[in-house]
This record gives sequence, structure tokens and C-alpha cells, in this order.
Amino acid sequence: MLLGVRHHGPGSARAVRAALEARQPAVLLVEGPPEADGIVALAGDEEMRPPVALLAHVLDDPGRAGFWPLAEFSPEWVAIRWALGRGVPVRFIDLPAAHSLALGGRVDGDGPEAPEGHGGADGPGETPDSATGLPPGAAPDSVPGGGPAPESGAALRIDPLAALAEAAGYDDAERWWEDVVEHRAGGVSADGPEAPFAVLGEAMAALREHESDGGEGGADAEGGRGAGAGPGGEVWRDRVREAHMRLRLREACREFGAGSVAVVCGAWHVPALTVKAKVSDDRQLLKGLPKAKTEITWVPWTHRRLARRSGYGAGIASPGWYGHLFSAPDRPVARWMTKVARLLREEDYGVSSAHVIEAVRLAESLAVMRGRPLAGLGETLDAVQAVMCEGSDVPLALVRDRLVIGDVLGEVPEGAPAVPLQRDLARLQRSLRLKPEAAERELELDLRKETDSARSRLLHRLRLLGVDWGVPSLSRTGSTGTFRESWRLRWEPELSVQIAEAGVWGTTVLGAATAKAVSQAAGAAALADVTALAERCLLAELPDALPVVMRVLADRAALDADVGHLAQALPALVRSVRYGDVRGTDAEALAGVAEGLAERVCVGLPPACAGLDADGAARMRGHVDEVHQSMALLGQARGESATGVHSRWRAVLRRLAVRDRIPGVIRGRCARLLLDDGRLAEEEAARLMGLALSPGTAPADAAAWIEGFLAGGGMLLVHDERLLALVDRWLSRVPAEAFTDVLPLLRRTFAEYEPGVRRTVGELVRRGTLPDAAPADAGTGEGAGGTAAGLPGFGPGLDVSRADAVLPTLRLLLQGGPPQAETHGQGGPGTGTEGAPADRVPHTDREEAAV
Repeated sequence: MLLGVRHHGPGSARAVRAALEARQPAVLLVEGPPEADGIVALAGDEEMRPPVALLAHVLDDPGRAGFWPLAEFSPEWVAIRWALGRGVPVRFIDLPAAHSLALGGRVDGDGPEAPEGHGGADGPGETPDSATGLPPGAAPDSVPGGGPAPESGAALRIDPLAALAEAAGYDDAERWWEDVVEHRAGGVSADGPEAPFAVLGEAMAALREHESDGGEGGADAEGGRGAGAGPGGEVWRDRVREAHMRLRLREACREFGAGSVAVVCGAWHVPALTVKAKVSDDRQLLKGLPKAKTEITWVPWTHRRLARRSGYGAGIASPGWYGHLFSAPDRPVARWMTKVARLLREEDYGVSSAHVIEAVRLAESLAVMRGRPLAGLGETLDAVQAVMCEGSDVPLALVRDRLVIGDVLGEVPEGAPAVPLQRDLARLQRSLRLKPEAAERELELDLRKETDSARSRLLHRLRLLGVDWGVPSLSRTGSTGTFRESWRLRWEPELSVQIAEAGVWGTTVLGAATAKAVSQAAGAAALADVTALAERCLLAELPDALPVVMRVLADRAALDADVGHLAQALPALVRSVRYGDVRGTDAEALAGVAEGLAERVCVGLPPACAGLDADGAARMRGHVDEVHQSMALLGQARGESATGVHSRWRAVLRRLAVRDRIPGVIRGRCARLLLDDGRLAEEEAARLMGLALSPGTAPADAAAWIEGFLAGGGMLLVHDERLLALVDRWLSRVPAEAFTDVLPLLRRTFAEYEPGVRRTVGELVRRGTLPDAAPADAGTGEGAGGTAAGLPGFGPGLDVSRADAVLPTLRLLLQGGPPQAETHGQGGPGTGTEGAPADRVPHTDREEAAV
């Protein structure tokens, strides 16, 4: 009995169960790696909860791995559970993982490539890319994977369901499959439980015949062989797999009898299993295949990873919806709408029982209008959006993510084979109450608490091992204290592969992280890499690795004379010193190295800044900012012991701010840092700006000085009118031939400001800034009630005509009376709207262009 199925389909799963119940076979053969025969019994364990996957990996190269996912609604899973529940032997008949992974690992161009995932009606095997260990980005429903081919026959190999749907008059393969398979009541045909499989097998045989005419044996558009027909191609790999399936099928038939064998496999392979082929030909095809030593186990899987958009070749568009159809065969639409309503209520959307009733009615009406046997996912989502979401896409996106896809994470029993590192991680997860979850969640840690501190160490150690279960994130509470950490956690199936890869470093998380840190320290190429590693060792609390890293750090720091390298290395080192107090670790050795590194930066920075080009000056400005922040943190962490270093650093900044040979962007930045720290008087800052913007300075150099001085915040210009006046005057006097060269620098500087700051500065420039001295009687305003001196940063006097326009509306709001015309004058000198005050700085379009 050959049961050709489409993987991860609830209709196929129900049909398979009905066929097995009717035939009661003596043995069950399933498409999958034969290495799993020894662990298939775990599928019947009470603690095994799908979705799960078989994970096979090469022993000496865990990154070369393959997954065979199974969901609750997968036909293979239903068949396996049926067989285990009745004591029927289960055997896997696909090409062994030892061969498929060895084929995928050969990248020299002469041998087979890595087998890709299979979709549609093909096999469930999914083998990751040999370089990354992640599932390949195969085309949706690729059967059996691979890219587009020029001939129509080869195109059928990509998506046979699309060809069948087109023949049936459908333009959507998923909709056709749902109508003819998934939405059939009970999943049982009136002609018997095996009839649908026979029909599907005949359809696949016809498609394979067409492929043989136009794909395998024919020539492509370039006159070459059909897509994948040669060794290593898709067609060749299918032939090898099917040859192995036939051999295993013959063995089972000899042992149990032909009428007592049931085979569950991708429908695409059914015609190949019925063809009369010689045993010698099949064995010859398998002869000489490369082989690797592998291990196999069960690992948790997720609905999100079953989704086609994840890159899984055999993925489906809506695993959550299919899971619902399988678990709720009676009244699926009403039960689905109830789930949607519950989700939206949890998210504070107002959804009542009336919404549910109307949504069900609308979905069923849409199904009738569209000629469908049952309301499908499209009809239910249309109804949800119209009735429950009031037409909005925002709550509908939530429904798609949480229900249509879903965040279900499977579980495997503790007795499943696992590398020692995986077992140690599972033990730590239980003791720290950190349960892996498929849904992304935020984790706030208070490092002053013992449990939170241990959680932090575990997550940092895993990150050092390359297992990014948790990723640091910004705290939602806005806390910047070193005693708090925020993490974003999400368990992905490929983390099991990463754990297997990290297992080469040790059998425990602590031992593996220590060994990898020591190895990275020995192979670090740059000083900054060593300091970053020292910080990670401190965060992960690796007491055996930190001394080794510190010795390497001291040696590298002593030999490295590049100030840029020293400046890059200092921030991570200072952060490590700061963390030591919070985590209770001894950071004295780190502090000594950090202070020595800071001293060397102070000595070497001035000569290193001289004679730099524009790109070098920009990079050095970034180093100056980083070192300045590091000096402040070092002073906080070390107190009086770092006072001398901090004083020397301020002296270096002052020396750089006044040297003419230093590029303008660095001089301006040093002046701004001193001003912000209160070590430079405002009058001195204005003097330095005046010198930098004097007519004798080249416009490009002056613009660079402004870029360095104003970078990082524009509130200084808002609150200091003298500096704004200097910039305004200088910009007004830039020669026309130099203005186009200066403008990009200024635009880049002002683009970093917040919109409100840019708007305020632009308004100040538009109104006009003050000259050095304003006359005491400048400007009068009749609406103001007398003489008023010009306000700082604004043009003198009051624009009476603009003020008059406000008065009628203001009187209406305050008194409730009808508006009255105002008959004030049209302004005197400096108050009209036809011209600018005579004593303001001339305004041109340049200021607006810069802001």
C-alpha cells in the first residue's frame, strides 16, 4: 500500500490514518533517514509533543546537519504514532543521512551538492547549507527543491501542485489543495480510504512522464542536459534516493509479504516505487557514494519554522491554521473565530460574541459566493478584518503572526540522545527557570539578585559560544545602571545545531565557553578584539579564561604603537572595569591595564592627529569621542586613582583645540568636549570659533571645524546667540564658488539634530540673529505698549501687522463677542513686513539650505 502525501497537510494526515485503520499493515515504511530507526520509539513517549524534528549531523563537523520536521498534522507523524500504538514496526527508507550529508558537504564542484529541502508532494527532508548550517532558501513548494529550469518539464519539478491546480482551472495551488483535500469532511473518500492516494499517484505519474519528455532527458535552452540530470543534480539525487527506497521496500516485502507493507512518502516518489527496476541497477546507482559518520536525535521544532517564509523548502503558508483544521474537524470556522476573538481580547481590542457570530456568517457566505466547499483561510481572514478589526490591518497582522503562523514550540523527552553540552544546558535551564519558548519575550535582570546574575552569566556564555538564544536589548524602563540587563529571548530550532557545534569545546557550558575564549585570545588579530574578549569573559564570569586573556592583552598593548588601535581597545576595557564592581569580580588587573592604555593614548594622540586627510580626521574624531567617554567612566570607576589620567586627558584636548596643524574637525570636537565638561569658558569657545571662521581660514577648513564643534547636539546654538551669530555671519560671507563644497558638510552636521532643534535653529536664522551690540532704542511696537529692546536671538521690534491678525480671534475666544477690526499702524522702522531691519545680519537662502 503506497500512500503518497503532501507533507504537513491535515487532510493527508486524516486520510493516512483512515487507510492504515482499514488495511492494518504489518510494517510501516516512512520516508526519512534510516539512522532514525533506533530512536523512532521515542515518538510514542508521552513527553514527546510535536512539532519536533529529526536532527542528523556529521560527528566531526556538526555544522553539516539536516532536519526532518514533523508536526501534529504531518501524515508521517500520524502514521508513526498509529504504528507505535499498535506495536507495528516502523522503518525509514530514504537515503541515509550518512550519504546525504556527505553529498551536501562536497563543495569542490565535482561531486553532488548539498540536498535541499523538498516541498509540495515531495519528501520532508531539509538539509541546511553546508556553510551556515541553516535551512536553504528554497522556492516555495519546490518539488524536489532546486531553481527554475528553462523547459516546461523542469518547471513541473518545481511545483507539481501548481500544474495540477492549473489543469483543474485554479490559479492558486494552495486553494486547489485545500478544496480537494484539506476541506474534505473526515478525509475519507466514498470509494474507500485508499482511493485518493491512487488518484494522486496517477497524477504524479503523468507529471513525471511529462517531465521525462521535457526535463530529464531533453535538452535545455542552452543545448545542455536537463536540469539536474547529471551527477549531483536534483534529478540525479532523486534517482539515488528512490533507488534506496526501492531496495528497502523489497526487503520489507520479502520479510512481511507485499500485502502487509504500508509506505508513507512524498507523492512525487510513488511512481518511482511502482516502476519495475532491476536490483542490480539500484545497487549500482548507490555504489561509491561518499559517507560520513553521523549522529541523529530528536529536537524541538516550531510552527514558525514550518512556515514557508522561513526558507523551509517543504514549508506551508499557514501552519497554525492547518493545526487548527486537524485538531478541530467539527465546526472549524466557528472554533477559529473564537480563537481570534480570545487573542484580540487579550490585546485589549473590543470583540464581543456578536462579532464572532457575524464573522462566522460572513466567512461562510464568502465561501458560498466563491464556490468553495468550506470557508478557507482567505475567507476567515477577510471576515475577521471586516468584522473584528473594523478594516484595520494592524490587528489582522497580529492574527496572522500569532494564530495563522503561531509560536508553538515542541518538546522532546529527556531520554532523547543529545550531546553532553545540550544536557548541561537543559539542566541549567531547569535550575534557573529559563524555559525555551518559540515566542519572543523580554527578560529584565537585576544583577544584584543571585538568580538573575546566574541567568546573565548563562546567556553571556552562550553568546560567546555562538548560541544566540538571548540577544541584549535596550531596557523598556530606560534604566542605564550597570546592575540591570535587558535581553530578548527566542528559541529557534537551529540553535540545536549551534549547540552541537559548540560541543567540540567542552561538555559543559562553563568549560566550553572557557576553552573557546582561550582559543580566541590566542588567535585574536587586533588589540580591540582582545579587549572585547576580556569584556565578554568578565560578563560571562570565566575565571579560568580571564587571566589568559589578560596576559595576551598586556603583551599586545605593549607592542601596539598605533594610537587608533589603542583608542579602539580602551572603551571595552573601561567597561569591564566598571562591570567588576557590580558583578563582584576582581577587576584590579583590568584597571591597571586600562590606566596604562589611557596614558599611552594621551601621549600618542597629539602627534597622531597631525597631517591627517579628511577620512583619517573623521576616523580620529570618532576615536576622540570614544576615549573621552572612556575617561569619564574610568574616573567614575576608579575615583581618585584616575584623577591624574583624567587631568592629562583634558590637557590633551586643550592642546588639540588650539593647534593650527590639527584638522579642523578634530579641533572643533575637542573645543566642544571641553565646553560641555565646563573646562572651557563660553567666551573662550566663542573666540576659538571666531578664529576658525575668520576670513583668512579656507571655507572647507572652517566647515570642518563647525562639523566637529556642532556634532552631537544643536541646543548649544539655540541657547548661545553669540555662537549662532558667528555661524550665521560666516556662512553669509562664504564665496559663491566655495559654497557648494561647504554645504554638504553643514547638511551632514545639521541632519544629526532632532527635528525640533533643527526647526528652532531655522526659525532663529529666519528672523535674524543679534550683532555684537544692539541699540537700546531699537524697535518699537504699538501692540506691545511701548519701546522694547530686541530680544536675544530675534530681530528688534514687533511685527505689528502679524500681531493684529491674532487679536480678533483672541477676543472671540476670551469674551465671546464678535471680532472687531484693528486699526493699528503698519509698523515703523524695523517692524514692517516688507523688509528686514537695517541693523540685522543680511539673510540669504544659504542659512535655510544649511539648516
